[in-house]
Amino acid sequence: MSWRLVDSDALGPARSAATDEAILLARGGGAVPDTLHLYRRSAPTVSLGYFQRAAESVDLAAAERLGVALVRRLSGGSAIYTDPEQLIYTAVVTEDSMPEAPQETFALLCRGVVLGLQELGLAATFKPVNDVLVGGRKISGSAQVRRHGVVLQHGTLLVRTDYRRMFAVLRSSKRSRDEMTSLTEELGTAPPLSEVKRAVVRGFSAALGAEIVPGRLTDDEKKNVDDLVRTKYGDPAYTFRL
Repeated sequence: MSWRLVDSDALGPARSAATDEAILLARGGGAVPDTLHLYRRSAPTVSLGYFQRAAESVDLAAAERLGVALVRRLSGGSAIYTDPEQLIYTAVVTEDSMPEAPQETFALLCRGVVLGLQELGLAATFKPVNDVLVGGRKISGSAQVRRHGVVLQHGTLLVRTDYRRMFAVLRSSKRSRDEMTSLTEELGTAPPLSEVKRAVVRGFSAALGAEIVPGRLTDDEKKNVDDLVRTKYGDPAYTFRL
Protein backbone atom coordinates (compact mmCIF):
# COMPACT_ATOMS: atom_id res chain seq x y z
CA MET A 1 0.00 0.00 0.00
CA SER A 2 1.34 3.41 -0.98
CA TRP A 3 0.36 6.91 0.16
CA ARG A 4 1.25 10.27 -1.38
CA LEU A 5 3.12 12.83 0.73
CA VAL A 6 2.40 16.49 -0.03
CA ASP A 7 4.64 18.87 1.92
CA SER A 8 3.32 22.41 1.43
CA ASP A 9 5.48 23.96 4.16
CA ALA A 10 4.10 27.48 4.91
CA LEU A 11 0.57 28.27 3.72
CA GLY A 12 -1.74 31.17 4.37
CA PRO A 13 -4.84 30.42 6.48
CA ALA A 14 -7.34 30.33 3.60
CA ARG A 15 -5.04 28.40 1.28
CA SER A 16 -4.25 25.76 3.90
CA ALA A 17 -7.94 25.04 4.52
CA ALA A 18 -8.64 25.07 0.78
CA THR A 19 -5.81 22.63 0.11
CA ASP A 20 -7.18 20.14 2.61
CA GLU A 21 -10.61 20.25 0.98
CA ALA A 22 -9.17 20.03 -2.54
CA ILE A 23 -7.29 16.86 -1.58
CA LEU A 24 -10.46 15.40 -0.03
CA LEU A 25 -12.44 16.09 -3.23
CA ALA A 26 -9.72 14.58 -5.42
CA ARG A 27 -9.49 11.48 -3.24
CA GLY A 28 -13.27 11.12 -3.20
CA GLY A 29 -13.26 11.19 -6.99
CA GLY A 30 -10.50 8.58 -7.19
CA ALA A 31 -8.10 11.01 -8.88
CA VAL A 32 -5.33 10.73 -6.28
CA PRO A 33 -4.12 8.14 -3.75
CA ASP A 34 -4.50 8.34 0.01
CA THR A 35 -2.51 11.39 1.04
CA LEU A 36 -0.59 12.76 4.01
CA HIS A 37 -0.44 16.56 3.80
CA LEU A 38 2.08 18.45 5.99
CA TYR A 39 2.13 22.22 6.37
CA ARG A 40 2.55 25.20 8.68
CA ARG A 41 0.36 28.27 8.83
CA SER A 42 2.34 31.28 7.59
CA ALA A 43 0.67 33.58 10.15
CA PRO A 44 -0.91 33.19 13.60
CA THR A 45 -4.40 31.81 12.96
CA VAL A 46 -7.43 30.58 14.82
CA SER A 47 -9.01 27.62 13.08
CA LEU A 48 -12.75 27.60 13.83
CA GLY A 49 -14.66 24.35 13.95
CA TYR A 50 -17.23 24.04 11.16
CA PHE A 51 -20.21 24.66 13.47
CA GLN A 52 -18.72 27.28 15.81
CA ARG A 53 -19.84 30.86 16.25
CA ALA A 54 -16.79 33.09 15.79
CA ALA A 55 -17.67 35.67 18.44
CA GLU A 56 -18.39 32.99 21.04
CA SER A 57 -15.15 31.12 20.37
CA VAL A 58 -12.68 33.95 19.80
CA ASP A 59 -11.95 37.31 21.41
CA LEU A 60 -12.19 39.16 18.12
CA ALA A 61 -10.75 42.41 19.49
CA ALA A 62 -7.71 40.55 20.85
CA ALA A 63 -7.28 38.69 17.57
CA GLU A 64 -7.25 41.96 15.63
CA ARG A 65 -4.87 43.61 18.11
CA LEU A 66 -2.45 40.68 18.07
CA GLY A 67 -2.56 40.06 14.31
CA VAL A 68 -4.32 36.68 14.50
CA ALA A 69 -6.30 35.63 11.41
CA LEU A 70 -9.41 33.45 11.41
CA VAL A 71 -10.35 30.60 9.11
CA ARG A 72 -13.28 28.17 9.26
CA ARG A 73 -12.17 24.59 8.69
CA LEU A 74 -14.01 21.65 7.17
CA SER A 75 -14.16 19.59 10.37
CA GLY A 76 -16.05 20.19 13.59
CA GLY A 77 -14.73 20.56 17.10
CA SER A 78 -13.34 23.49 19.05
CA ALA A 79 -11.39 26.51 17.88
CA ILE A 80 -7.63 26.03 17.97
CA TYR A 81 -4.73 28.45 17.73
CA THR A 82 -2.01 27.72 15.16
CA ASP A 83 1.10 29.61 14.14
CA PRO A 84 4.25 29.14 12.02
CA GLU A 85 5.95 27.14 14.78
CA GLN A 86 3.42 24.33 14.75
CA LEU A 87 3.40 21.45 12.28
CA ILE A 88 -0.04 20.52 10.95
CA TYR A 89 -0.82 17.15 9.40
CA THR A 90 -3.83 16.08 7.34
CA ALA A 91 -4.49 12.43 6.54
CA VAL A 92 -6.95 11.89 3.66
CA VAL A 93 -7.90 8.26 3.18
CA THR A 94 -10.78 6.22 1.77
CA GLU A 95 -13.42 5.46 4.36
CA ASP A 96 -13.55 1.76 3.53
CA SER A 97 -9.91 1.32 4.54
CA MET A 98 -10.48 2.84 8.00
CA PRO A 99 -12.41 1.50 11.00
CA GLU A 100 -16.13 2.24 10.88
CA ALA A 101 -16.15 3.86 14.32
CA PRO A 102 -14.68 7.39 14.33
CA GLN A 103 -13.04 6.74 17.70
CA GLU A 104 -11.11 3.78 16.30
CA THR A 105 -10.03 5.87 13.31
CA PHE A 106 -8.80 8.60 15.66
CA ALA A 107 -6.79 5.98 17.55
CA LEU A 108 -5.26 4.55 14.36
CA LEU A 109 -4.30 7.86 12.77
CA CYS A 110 -3.13 9.47 16.02
CA ARG A 111 -0.85 6.46 16.39
CA GLY A 112 1.10 7.96 13.48
CA VAL A 113 1.81 11.00 15.66
CA VAL A 114 2.61 8.82 18.69
CA LEU A 115 5.14 6.76 16.73
CA GLY A 116 6.59 9.91 15.17
CA LEU A 117 7.19 11.38 18.62
CA GLN A 118 8.79 8.12 19.69
CA GLU A 119 11.17 8.52 16.74
CA LEU A 120 12.17 11.83 18.34
CA GLY A 121 12.81 10.12 21.67
CA LEU A 122 9.57 11.02 23.47
CA ALA A 123 7.25 8.62 25.26
CA ALA A 124 3.93 9.71 23.77
CA THR A 125 0.49 8.21 24.38
CA PHE A 126 -2.91 8.52 22.73
CA LYS A 127 -5.73 9.84 24.90
CA PRO A 128 -9.27 9.46 23.57
CA VAL A 129 -11.05 11.18 22.01
CA ASN A 130 -8.38 12.80 19.84
CA ASP A 131 -5.30 13.94 21.80
CA VAL A 132 -1.67 12.86 22.01
CA LEU A 133 0.11 13.43 25.31
CA VAL A 134 3.70 13.53 26.49
CA GLY A 135 4.19 13.31 30.24
CA GLY A 136 0.44 13.71 30.71
CA ARG A 137 0.36 17.03 28.81
CA LYS A 138 -1.20 17.66 25.42
CA ILE A 139 1.21 18.06 22.51
CA SER A 140 -1.19 17.25 19.65
CA GLY A 141 -4.92 17.42 19.02
CA SER A 142 -6.96 16.48 15.97
CA ALA A 143 -10.36 16.71 14.30
CA GLN A 144 -12.09 14.54 11.73
CA VAL A 145 -14.70 14.72 9.00
CA ARG A 146 -16.14 12.10 6.63
CA ARG A 147 -17.39 13.12 3.19
CA HIS A 148 -17.54 11.63 -0.31
CA GLY A 149 -16.45 8.21 1.00
CA VAL A 150 -13.29 9.73 2.47
CA VAL A 151 -12.00 10.32 5.99
CA LEU A 152 -10.09 13.56 6.53
CA GLN A 153 -8.29 13.90 9.85
CA HIS A 154 -6.10 16.88 10.58
CA GLY A 155 -4.22 17.88 13.68
CA THR A 156 -1.48 20.03 15.12
CA LEU A 157 1.88 19.13 16.61
CA LEU A 158 3.32 21.78 18.91
CA VAL A 159 6.96 22.26 17.99
CA ARG A 160 7.00 25.63 19.70
CA THR A 161 4.17 28.13 20.02
CA ASP A 162 3.12 31.50 21.38
CA TYR A 163 0.99 30.58 24.39
CA ARG A 164 0.42 34.25 25.21
CA ARG A 165 -1.39 34.81 21.93
CA MET A 166 -3.13 31.45 22.16
CA PHE A 167 -4.84 32.10 25.47
CA ALA A 168 -5.46 35.77 24.69
CA VAL A 169 -7.61 34.99 21.65
CA LEU A 170 -9.35 31.71 22.50
CA ARG A 171 -12.56 32.04 24.50
CA SER A 172 -13.35 28.35 24.23
CA SER A 173 -10.03 26.88 25.39
CA LYS A 174 -10.66 23.93 27.68
CA ARG A 175 -7.04 23.68 28.79
CA SER A 176 -4.68 25.66 30.95
CA ARG A 177 -1.07 26.41 30.06
CA ASP A 178 0.08 23.74 32.53
CA GLU A 179 -1.82 21.07 30.61
CA MET A 180 0.09 21.68 27.37
CA THR A 181 3.62 21.04 26.18
CA SER A 182 5.73 21.26 23.04
CA LEU A 183 8.69 19.53 21.43
CA THR A 184 10.92 22.42 22.47
CA GLU A 185 9.90 22.07 26.11
CA GLU A 186 10.31 18.29 26.12
CA LEU A 187 13.61 18.16 24.22
CA GLY A 188 15.14 21.32 25.66
CA THR A 189 15.62 22.84 22.19
CA ALA A 190 13.61 23.36 19.03
CA PRO A 191 14.37 20.44 16.70
CA PRO A 192 14.82 21.22 12.99
CA LEU A 193 11.44 21.15 11.27
CA SER A 194 12.84 18.81 8.61
CA GLU A 195 13.65 16.31 11.36
CA VAL A 196 10.16 16.60 12.83
CA LYS A 197 8.58 16.04 9.42
CA ARG A 198 10.71 12.96 8.76
CA ALA A 199 9.74 11.52 12.13
CA VAL A 200 6.03 12.15 11.51
CA VAL A 201 6.18 10.53 8.07
CA ARG A 202 7.96 7.50 9.50
CA GLY A 203 5.39 7.34 12.29
CA PHE A 204 2.45 7.34 9.90
CA SER A 205 4.17 4.82 7.65
CA ALA A 206 4.58 2.44 10.58
CA ALA A 207 1.06 3.02 11.93
CA LEU A 208 -0.57 2.45 8.55
CA GLY A 209 1.76 -0.24 7.22
CA ALA A 210 2.19 1.93 4.14
CA GLU A 211 4.98 3.39 2.04
CA ILE A 212 4.60 7.17 1.94
CA VAL A 213 6.01 8.56 -1.28
CA PRO A 214 6.77 12.27 -1.91
CA GLY A 215 4.42 13.80 -4.45
CA ARG A 216 2.66 17.03 -5.30
CA LEU A 217 -0.80 18.41 -5.94
CA THR A 218 -2.31 17.73 -9.36
CA ASP A 219 -3.26 20.58 -11.66
CA ASP A 220 -6.94 19.96 -10.86
CA GLU A 221 -6.25 20.12 -7.13
CA LYS A 222 -4.37 23.40 -7.58
CA LYS A 223 -7.30 24.85 -9.54
CA ASN A 224 -9.70 23.71 -6.84
CA VAL A 225 -7.52 25.34 -4.18
CA ASP A 226 -7.67 28.67 -6.02
CA ASP A 227 -11.43 28.36 -6.47
CA LEU A 228 -12.01 27.47 -2.81
CA VAL A 229 -9.88 30.36 -1.59
CA ARG A 230 -11.86 32.76 -3.77
CA THR A 231 -15.35 31.45 -3.09
CA LYS A 232 -15.13 30.03 0.42
CA TYR A 233 -12.13 30.11 2.73
CA GLY A 234 -10.92 33.55 1.73
CA ASP A 235 -14.39 35.07 2.05
CA PRO A 236 -15.14 36.73 5.42
CA ALA A 237 -18.83 36.01 4.87
CA TYR A 238 -18.02 32.29 5.12
CA THR A 239 -15.61 32.64 8.04
CA PHE A 240 -18.16 34.64 10.05
CA ARG A 241 -21.28 32.88 8.80
CA LEU A 242 -22.17 31.83 12.37
